Amino acid sequence: MTVIIIIVIVIIIAIVLLYNHLVGLNIRCKNAWAGIDNQLKRRYDLIPNLVEVTKGYASHERETLIEVVKARNDEGTLSQRALESEKVSKNVKDLLAVAEQYPDLKANELFKNLQIELTGTEDKIAFARQFYNDSVQKYNTAIMSFPNNILAKIMNYKEKDYFEVKENEKENVKVDLK
Repeated sequence: MTVIIIIVIVIIIAIVLLYNHLVGLNIRCKNAWAGIDNQLKRRYDLIPNLVEVTKGYASHERETLIEVVKARNDEGTLSQRALESEKVSKNVKDLLAVAEQYPDLKANELFKNLQIELTGTEDKIAFARQFYNDSVQKYNTAIMSFPNNILAKIMNYKEKDYFEVKENEKENVKVDLK
């Protein structure tokens, strides 16, 4: 009888530990996504300032500026927001490439500071995306591994999507000022 009680207690402790582990991984994924959101918000706050400074120098590049501002929307699902983030990244690269064509703009102290801030933010976004993907990888591995998969199925934990960049968004930015 004592052996049965010990076995039941060990099983209960194992289930509690597995449950806590899965909950912790799930929360880590949410936290990692919040880190991406935080950096995207920082970028979105910087972009209008960069656009305003650039407008005077690159007035005929208005389309690029408009696209940067339009892509700032942060609503929607995780995959929609990831897609919007990639659009903004491409447009920011276009904007910074346009600035290369204007020596006065490149020399403008405000523009240089904003460019440094934006470049640093882009690096932080890349790091946050990597952290998110690492968290998702650990979570997905945990919910697919035995015996976690049994508890994950009971808790209705589903596999999470990675933050992925579309193939056409990996190309170099081309700016033609004809």
